[in-house]
Amino acid sequence: MQILTGEARQYYIKKYPIDDFFSFDIYPYLEVCQFDKGEWIFQEGSYPDTMYYMIEGKTKLYMTHKNGKVSLIEYLEAPRFMGEIELLNEARYTKGIQTVTTTICLSIATQPCKERLLADALFLRRLCVFLGEKATTMTSKYTQNQAYPLENRLAAFIQLSSDQGIYKEKHTEICEYLGVSYRHLLYVLAQFCEENILEKQKNGYHIIDVQRLNQLAQEIQ
Repeated sequence: MQILTGEARQYYIKKYPIDDFFSFDIYPYLEVCQFDKGEWIFQEGSYPDTMYYMIEGKTKLYMTHKNGKVSLIEYLEAPRFMGEIELLNEARYTKGIQTVTTTICLSIATQPCKERLLADALFLRRLCVFLGEKATTMTSKYTQNQAYPLENRLAAFIQLSSDQGIYKEKHTEICEYLGVSYRHLLYVLAQFCEENILEKQKNGYHIIDVQRLNQLAQEIQ
């Protein structure tokens, strides 16, 4: 993680102001952070004293089950809070969050202002709206898995998870995430290649036909 200072800090604060999220001056508790692709924002099982507001980038949320199996729960896109549940929950046990792309966050040191945050009606109202939208998104993902064929769901997933036009997620991870068999996933990926939507290369699948991929993905949006 790199803390941005000087002109870079001012640039992001001006571009993504969050003054209206709070009823007090949050800037003394705030830093602008840049995470490289593949870097962990939260290690699973850690006890963070920071809440992040992601303003640019994408991340993945992981969870390890009691049997040791690791599951990809969700892809997270800016703008959104991360670490808000840990702020509200005294147990403060977090899931793992790893970046998919270079990611810029506004970092709020919660311990020095925790009582003010938890007593701030303006912030809590904003947080309630965000948590409601997050719950709706998770419900929508579940119903999409039941209602739409893999072609549409995979197209939407490739849009979400690709970086600079390249898709290269782990097949086993995505099979579980989308609720499909390994064989079915490979079949649809091969189908996309045959239709020149994707092209398989050494570093992943390159998106060739963005328009067609968008058409498939938009059917479930």
